[in-house]
Amino acid sequence: MQMWFLRGFRMGFAGRPRMRRAFALPVLIVTVGLTAMVAASPARADFRVCNATQNLVGVGIGYRAKAGWITEGWWHIEGSSCKTLIEGPLSSRFYYLYAEDAERGGRWDGPINMCVAEKEFKIAGVTDCVARGFQRAGFQEYDTGEQASWMVQLTDEPATGGAPATPAPGTNSQ
Repeated sequence: MQMWFLRGFRMGFAGRPRMRRAFALPVLIVTVGLTAMVAASPARADFRVCNATQNLVGVGIGYRAKAGWITEGWWHIEGSSCKTLIEGPLSSRFYYLYAEDAERGGRWDGPINMCVAEKEFKIAGVTDCVARGFQRAGFQEYDTGEQASWMVQLTDEPATGGAPATPAPGTNSQ
């Protein structure tokens, strides 16, 4: 059942002081301008997963859509990086996550059974997975509290047997 997603798959400025000042003013103006643009831009809203391990991780997500339950995967997330799984404001309160460590074979799972496939997938429905040609995996539930965005951080201790990967403290609304 493990690793389905892998099967498919300072330059110094040596001028005189007068030249340093002449160079510093335009840099300061550009820096202030860029800072103002960043501060004025709207906050991002999405569902992100950050991989705090040094290993490649494969991630699947489940959620309730208007037409019913959907599971999607695989997102490949390199070590020490993040990926957005759902772009834009979140439309559901609850999301479900399943992830596997490609190198150590561990996983972050939970008690909620949903369907996954060996290769990239988007599956409607969460029942009769095996009868429909899919595998069944245990997903961990995340209650976003109806936030517009959420982030989950996967740490070096992959959870097995239903223990969750926890949301990164203070980042559940970024």
